[in-house]
Amino acid sequence: MSWKTLVLIALGGSAALLAGAFIFQALGYAPCKMCYWQRYPHAAAVLIGGLALGLSQKWLAWLGALAAAVTSGIGVYHSGVERDLWEGPSSCTGSGTTGLSTDELLDQIMNAPLVRCDEIPWEMFGVTMANLNALFSAGLVVVWIMAARASRT
Repeated sequence: MSWKTLVLIALGGSAALLAGAFIFQALGYAPCKMCYWQRYPHAAAVLIGGLALGLSQKWLAWLGALAAAVTSGIGVYHSGVERDLWEGPSSCTGSGTTGLSTDELLDQIMNAPLVRCDEIPWEMFGVTMANLNALFSAGLVVVWIMAARASRT
């Protein structure tokens, strides 16, 4: 495959994952803080892909690979938080309340986000949105690396 085709596939993959996230949100699945964290690198990858194509700069594919790797890593981390394999940030999970005074606990409850990162809002066959992001984004890393190594034609 040509460099341009690979960049278009990688750019389109991130755009499709972002679109999927927005569709789920429109269907009533409100994103948590970590869901938003996973979106930012995809937006960066779309921008990087556009710049790579517009400026015809092959080295930008390495930045695209980095963006895809970051969102895949966040997806793995979020998946572990959802499955109680490790604790997530106290700002969006049920943890972090031990040792707090009543006033501190009340303040934390009143300022807590509406959507928790350690709850699974949607899954099919045991696969969550964070799992899907981790897997598909890892695939995009491979496509970006193929683009970075391809001849620019």
